[in-house]
Amino acid sequence: MQPFTEKCVEKGLLLSTILSGSITLCILFFMVIFSLPLFEGGQIDQFIRLEWNPYEGDFGILPMMVGTGLIAFLALVIAVPFGLGCSALISVFAHGNFSSLLRKIVELMTGIPTVIYGFAALFLLVPMIREIFQRGTGMCILSASIMLAILILPTIILFMSDALNSVPKSYLDAADALGATSAQKLIYVMIPSAWSGMISGLILATGRVVGDTLIALMIAGNAIQVPKSLSDSGRTLTSHIALIIASDYESLEFKSIFLCGLILFIYTTLTVFGLRLFRYLKIIGDR
Repeated sequence: MQPFTEKCVEKGLLLSTILSGSITLCILFFMVIFSLPLFEGGQIDQFIRLEWNPYEGDFGILPMMVGTGLIAFLALVIAVPFGLGCSALISVFAHGNFSSLLRKIVELMTGIPTVIYGFAALFLLVPMIREIFQRGTGMCILSASIMLAILILPTIILFMSDALNSVPKSYLDAADALGATSAQKLIYVMIPSAWSGMISGLILATGRVVGDTLIALMIAGNAIQVPKSLSDSGRTLTSHIALIIASDYESLEFKSIFLCGLILFIYTTLTVFGLRLFRYLKIIGDR
Protein backbone atom coordinates (compact mmCIF):
# COMPACT_ATOMS: atom_id res chain seq x y z
CA MET A 1 0.00 0.00 0.00
CA GLN A 2 2.86 2.34 0.81
CA PRO A 3 4.49 2.14 -2.67
CA PHE A 4 1.09 2.92 -4.27
CA THR A 5 0.67 5.99 -2.05
CA GLU A 6 4.19 7.17 -2.87
CA LYS A 7 3.53 6.76 -6.59
CA CYS A 8 0.32 8.78 -6.32
CA VAL A 9 2.12 11.56 -4.49
CA GLU A 10 4.95 11.46 -7.02
CA LYS A 11 2.54 11.66 -9.96
CA GLY A 12 0.60 14.45 -8.26
CA LEU A 13 3.75 16.51 -7.71
CA LEU A 14 4.85 15.89 -11.30
CA LEU A 15 1.45 17.02 -12.56
CA SER A 16 1.63 20.16 -10.43
CA THR A 17 5.10 20.94 -11.79
CA ILE A 18 3.99 20.46 -15.39
CA LEU A 19 0.87 22.56 -14.80
CA SER A 20 2.83 25.41 -13.21
CA GLY A 21 5.40 25.40 -16.02
CA SER A 22 2.67 25.26 -18.66
CA ILE A 23 0.86 28.26 -17.18
CA THR A 24 4.08 30.27 -17.21
CA LEU A 25 4.77 29.34 -20.83
CA CYS A 26 1.18 30.17 -21.79
CA ILE A 27 1.51 33.62 -20.24
CA LEU A 28 4.76 34.19 -22.16
CA PHE A 29 3.12 32.95 -25.38
CA PHE A 30 0.16 35.29 -24.77
CA MET A 31 2.45 38.30 -24.32
CA VAL A 32 4.55 37.45 -27.38
CA ILE A 33 1.51 36.91 -29.63
CA PHE A 34 -0.10 40.24 -28.69
CA SER A 35 3.22 42.10 -28.90
CA LEU A 36 4.23 40.56 -32.23
CA PRO A 37 2.23 42.99 -34.45
CA LEU A 38 4.24 45.86 -33.00
CA PHE A 39 7.48 44.21 -34.14
CA GLU A 40 6.15 43.10 -37.53
CA GLY A 41 4.66 46.51 -38.30
CA GLY A 42 7.93 48.29 -37.58
CA GLN A 43 6.26 50.24 -34.78
CA ILE A 44 8.59 49.14 -32.00
CA ASP A 45 10.70 52.29 -32.33
CA GLN A 46 7.68 54.35 -31.25
CA PHE A 47 7.78 52.73 -27.82
CA ILE A 48 11.48 52.87 -26.95
CA ARG A 49 11.36 56.62 -26.39
CA LEU A 50 11.22 59.08 -23.50
CA GLU A 51 7.97 60.78 -24.49
CA TRP A 52 4.49 59.46 -23.74
CA ASN A 53 1.75 61.53 -25.34
CA PRO A 54 -0.81 59.39 -27.22
CA TYR A 55 -2.56 62.48 -28.62
CA GLU A 56 0.66 63.43 -30.41
CA GLY A 57 1.50 59.85 -31.43
CA ASP A 58 4.23 59.40 -28.81
CA PHE A 59 4.11 56.08 -26.95
CA GLY A 60 7.49 55.97 -25.27
CA ILE A 61 7.65 53.52 -22.35
CA LEU A 62 11.34 54.07 -21.58
CA PRO A 63 10.58 56.23 -18.50
CA MET A 64 8.47 53.40 -17.07
CA MET A 65 11.23 50.89 -17.71
CA VAL A 66 13.73 53.10 -15.88
CA GLY A 67 11.26 53.76 -13.05
CA THR A 68 10.63 50.04 -12.58
CA GLY A 69 14.33 49.27 -12.42
CA LEU A 70 15.13 52.10 -10.00
CA ILE A 71 12.28 51.40 -7.58
CA ALA A 72 12.90 47.65 -7.56
CA PHE A 73 16.65 48.08 -7.08
CA LEU A 74 16.26 50.59 -4.24
CA ALA A 75 13.65 48.42 -2.52
CA LEU A 76 15.98 45.40 -2.57
CA VAL A 77 18.94 47.48 -1.38
CA ILE A 78 16.85 48.64 1.58
CA ALA A 79 15.16 45.32 2.35
CA VAL A 80 18.01 42.81 2.09
CA PRO A 81 20.24 44.16 4.93
CA PHE A 82 17.23 44.55 7.24
CA GLY A 83 15.97 41.12 6.25
CA LEU A 84 19.32 39.50 6.99
CA GLY A 85 19.56 41.29 10.34
CA CYS A 86 16.03 40.33 11.42
CA SER A 87 16.48 36.70 10.34
CA ALA A 88 19.77 36.54 12.26
CA LEU A 89 18.02 37.95 15.34
CA ILE A 90 15.23 35.37 15.09
CA SER A 91 17.42 32.36 14.31
CA VAL A 92 20.72 33.10 16.09
CA PHE A 93 20.66 35.81 18.74
CA ALA A 94 17.12 35.57 20.16
CA HIS A 95 16.03 32.48 22.05
CA GLY A 96 12.90 30.84 23.39
CA ASN A 97 9.63 32.74 23.49
CA PHE A 98 11.13 36.01 22.25
CA SER A 99 12.35 34.37 19.04
CA SER A 100 8.97 32.69 18.54
CA LEU A 101 7.15 35.99 19.12
CA LEU A 102 9.29 37.81 16.55
CA ARG A 103 8.64 35.12 13.95
CA LYS A 104 4.89 35.24 14.55
CA ILE A 105 4.91 39.01 14.09
CA VAL A 106 6.72 38.60 10.77
CA GLU A 107 4.27 35.91 9.69
CA LEU A 108 1.41 38.25 10.59
CA MET A 109 2.92 40.93 8.34
CA THR A 110 2.66 38.60 5.33
CA GLY A 111 -1.13 38.60 5.65
CA ILE A 112 -1.59 42.39 5.68
CA PRO A 113 -3.23 43.55 2.40
CA THR A 114 -1.05 45.66 0.13
CA VAL A 115 -3.58 48.49 0.15
CA ILE A 116 -3.07 48.88 3.91
CA TYR A 117 0.65 49.46 3.33
CA GLY A 118 -0.29 52.01 0.68
CA PHE A 119 -2.66 53.91 2.98
CA ALA A 120 -0.11 53.89 5.78
CA ALA A 121 2.48 55.31 3.40
CA LEU A 122 0.14 58.08 2.23
CA PHE A 123 -0.50 59.37 5.73
CA LEU A 124 2.83 58.60 7.43
CA LEU A 125 5.70 58.10 4.99
CA VAL A 126 4.81 60.57 2.23
CA PRO A 127 4.52 63.64 4.56
CA MET A 128 7.81 62.63 6.20
CA ILE A 129 9.62 62.42 2.86
CA ARG A 130 8.10 65.75 1.82
CA GLU A 131 9.39 67.43 4.98
CA ILE A 132 12.87 65.91 4.58
CA PHE A 133 13.40 67.00 0.97
CA GLN A 134 11.36 70.23 1.19
CA ARG A 135 10.23 69.78 -2.40
CA GLY A 136 7.56 67.96 -4.32
CA THR A 137 4.59 66.13 -2.87
CA GLY A 138 6.51 63.32 -1.21
CA MET A 139 5.08 60.87 -3.74
CA CYS A 140 8.35 59.79 -5.29
CA ILE A 141 10.50 56.79 -6.08
CA LEU A 142 12.06 56.86 -2.60
CA SER A 143 8.64 56.61 -0.90
CA ALA A 144 7.63 53.76 -3.20
CA SER A 145 10.97 51.98 -2.67
CA ILE A 146 10.77 52.21 1.12
CA MET A 147 7.21 50.89 1.23
CA LEU A 148 7.99 48.09 -1.24
CA ALA A 149 10.97 47.18 0.92
CA ILE A 150 8.63 46.87 3.91
CA LEU A 151 6.22 44.83 1.78
CA ILE A 152 8.84 42.22 0.77
CA LEU A 153 10.65 42.23 4.11
CA PRO A 154 8.57 39.41 5.67
CA THR A 155 9.27 37.15 2.67
CA ILE A 156 13.00 37.77 2.91
CA ILE A 157 13.05 37.31 6.70
CA LEU A 158 11.12 34.03 6.68
CA PHE A 159 13.17 32.48 3.88
CA MET A 160 16.48 33.59 5.34
CA SER A 161 15.43 32.46 8.82
CA ASP A 162 14.42 29.02 7.53
CA ALA A 163 17.69 28.78 5.60
CA LEU A 164 19.71 29.64 8.72
CA ASN A 165 17.73 27.10 10.78
CA SER A 166 18.48 24.39 8.22
CA VAL A 167 22.25 24.54 8.80
CA PRO A 168 23.36 21.09 10.07
CA LYS A 169 23.77 20.98 13.84
CA SER A 170 27.14 19.29 13.43
CA TYR A 171 28.49 22.47 11.82
CA LEU A 172 27.31 24.56 14.76
CA ASP A 173 28.69 22.07 17.27
CA ALA A 174 32.06 22.21 15.54
CA ALA A 175 32.02 26.02 15.71
CA ASP A 176 31.11 25.89 19.40
CA ALA A 177 33.96 23.47 20.02
CA LEU A 178 36.37 25.98 18.49
CA GLY A 179 35.02 28.72 20.78
CA ALA A 180 33.19 30.72 18.10
CA THR A 181 30.80 33.44 19.21
CA SER A 182 27.25 33.70 17.86
CA ALA A 183 28.32 36.43 15.42
CA GLN A 184 31.26 34.34 14.19
CA LYS A 185 29.01 31.31 13.69
CA LEU A 186 26.59 33.46 11.71
CA ILE A 187 29.23 34.99 9.42
CA TYR A 188 31.60 32.09 8.90
CA VAL A 189 29.35 29.03 9.22
CA MET A 190 25.64 29.71 8.87
CA ILE A 191 25.49 32.24 6.03
CA PRO A 192 27.85 30.27 3.72
CA SER A 193 25.91 27.07 4.43
CA ALA A 194 22.48 28.67 4.03
CA TRP A 195 23.35 30.65 0.91
CA SER A 196 21.17 28.58 -1.43
CA GLY A 197 17.99 29.02 0.62
CA MET A 198 18.65 32.72 1.08
CA ILE A 199 18.92 33.21 -2.68
CA SER A 200 15.54 31.52 -3.09
CA GLY A 201 14.05 34.13 -0.79
CA LEU A 202 15.65 36.91 -2.83
CA ILE A 203 14.19 35.44 -6.02
CA LEU A 204 10.65 35.50 -4.63
CA ALA A 205 11.14 38.98 -3.18
CA THR A 206 12.46 40.27 -6.51
CA GLY A 207 9.48 38.87 -8.36
CA ARG A 208 7.09 40.54 -5.95
CA VAL A 209 8.80 43.93 -5.93
CA VAL A 210 8.92 44.05 -9.73
CA GLY A 211 5.34 42.85 -10.15
CA ASP A 212 3.63 44.91 -7.45
CA THR A 213 1.17 47.44 -8.84
CA LEU A 214 -0.68 49.07 -5.97
CA ILE A 215 2.21 50.59 -4.00
CA ALA A 216 3.78 52.21 -7.06
CA LEU A 217 0.36 53.34 -8.28
CA MET A 218 -0.50 54.99 -4.96
CA ILE A 219 2.73 56.67 -3.86
CA ALA A 220 5.30 56.81 -6.69
CA GLY A 221 3.68 59.90 -8.20
CA ASN A 222 2.92 58.38 -11.64
CA ALA A 223 4.91 61.05 -13.47
CA ILE A 224 6.02 59.93 -16.91
CA GLN A 225 9.65 60.96 -16.64
CA VAL A 226 13.06 59.51 -15.94
CA PRO A 227 13.71 60.29 -12.24
CA LYS A 228 16.86 62.31 -11.71
CA SER A 229 16.80 62.17 -7.91
CA LEU A 230 15.20 60.16 -5.13
CA SER A 231 12.59 62.87 -4.57
CA ASP A 232 11.38 62.81 -8.18
CA SER A 233 8.12 61.11 -9.08
CA GLY A 234 8.08 58.16 -11.45
CA ARG A 235 5.92 55.45 -12.90
CA THR A 236 6.48 51.70 -13.12
CA LEU A 237 5.47 49.37 -15.91
CA THR A 238 2.86 47.69 -13.71
CA SER A 239 1.16 50.95 -12.72
CA HIS A 240 1.34 52.07 -16.36
CA ILE A 241 -0.51 48.94 -17.44
CA ALA A 242 -3.16 49.54 -14.76
CA LEU A 243 -3.68 53.14 -15.93
CA ILE A 244 -3.81 52.33 -19.67
CA ILE A 245 -5.98 49.20 -19.50
CA ALA A 246 -9.21 51.14 -20.22
CA SER A 247 -8.01 52.50 -23.56
CA ASP A 248 -9.43 51.58 -26.96
CA TYR A 249 -8.61 47.96 -27.80
CA GLU A 250 -7.39 48.80 -31.31
CA SER A 251 -5.23 51.77 -30.34
CA LEU A 252 -1.45 51.69 -30.09
CA GLU A 253 -1.88 53.02 -26.56
CA PHE A 254 -3.66 49.80 -25.57
CA LYS A 255 -1.28 47.57 -27.52
CA SER A 256 1.65 49.10 -25.66
CA ILE A 257 0.58 47.36 -22.43
CA PHE A 258 1.40 43.97 -23.97
CA LEU A 259 4.89 45.20 -24.73
CA CYS A 260 5.12 46.42 -21.12
CA GLY A 261 4.02 42.99 -19.92
CA LEU A 262 6.58 41.28 -22.12
CA ILE A 263 9.35 43.53 -20.82
CA LEU A 264 8.26 42.80 -17.24
CA PHE A 265 8.34 39.07 -17.96
CA ILE A 266 11.80 39.30 -19.51
CA TYR A 267 13.08 41.50 -16.68
CA THR A 268 11.86 39.09 -14.01
CA THR A 269 13.17 36.06 -15.90
CA LEU A 270 16.63 37.58 -16.35
CA THR A 271 16.75 38.54 -12.67
CA VAL A 272 15.80 35.01 -11.59
CA PHE A 273 18.33 33.44 -13.92
CA GLY A 274 20.97 35.89 -12.71
CA LEU A 275 20.37 35.02 -9.06
CA ARG A 276 20.32 31.29 -9.82
CA LEU A 277 23.55 31.60 -11.80
CA PHE A 278 25.11 33.51 -8.90
CA ARG A 279 24.02 30.75 -6.52
CA TYR A 280 25.42 28.07 -8.85
CA LEU A 281 28.76 29.86 -9.23
CA LYS A 282 28.91 30.30 -5.45
CA ILE A 283 28.34 26.56 -4.94
CA ILE A 284 30.99 25.70 -7.54
CA GLY A 285 33.40 28.18 -5.95
CA ASP A 286 32.91 26.65 -2.51
CA ARG A 287 33.76 23.23 -3.89
